[in-house]
Amino acid sequence: MCLFRVVFLLMKDQGSDNLFSGIISSKTRIKLLVRFFFNPAIKSYLRELAKEFDLSTNAVREELNQLTKTNLLKSQKNGRNVYYAANPDHPLFPELKSMVSKVMGMDQVIDGIVSRLGDLERAYLIGDYAEGKDTGIIDLLLVGNIDQHQLTDLSNKTERYMNRKIRVLILKTKEFGRLLPQLSRKPKILIWERGKG
Repeated sequence: MCLFRVVFLLMKDQGSDNLFSGIISSKTRIKLLVRFFFNPAIKSYLRELAKEFDLSTNAVREELNQLTKTNLLKSQKNGRNVYYAANPDHPLFPELKSMVSKVMGMDQVIDGIVSRLGDLERAYLIGDYAEGKDTGIIDLLLVGNIDQHQLTDLSNKTERYMNRKIRVLILKTKEFGRLLPQLSRKPKILIWERGKG
């Protein structure tokens, strides 16, 4: 199966609903769990989430309160806003993070990247998807000597199938080292590293 087609099955409009709806009936709660547990370093506040999900603040607030009450999310006031984040101390944190990663297709993207794209050292999900936002543009950062022809072919096929734009930044090891300070300021999720995958 095509690497990118498998990778972001969740990114289709109802992907997460299909996989989680048997367990969780609230679509808003599913969106929040994916948003916070895909990249637990991300923090968000109520109005930001309501705007992103195109929902009323009351609908989002109700779910945030529920998730905070069960300690799946933690909250912290900063000025006028209350910021929410995944609670890494919750006993279910590892399982929820793993489930969300599976829903997002990360286990399958790793297999596809390693077997098809050449001499890969590291692969990162960056940009909006690293923040758990479905904006329609999937950004990947690949470090190593990548087979550009294979990558272009996979990207083109997947863009047509997924109705998402895929942007890939390819860096050699030295380039990555030079740009690391700037890259460290933005959200990124390491999805594969040689010797650890």
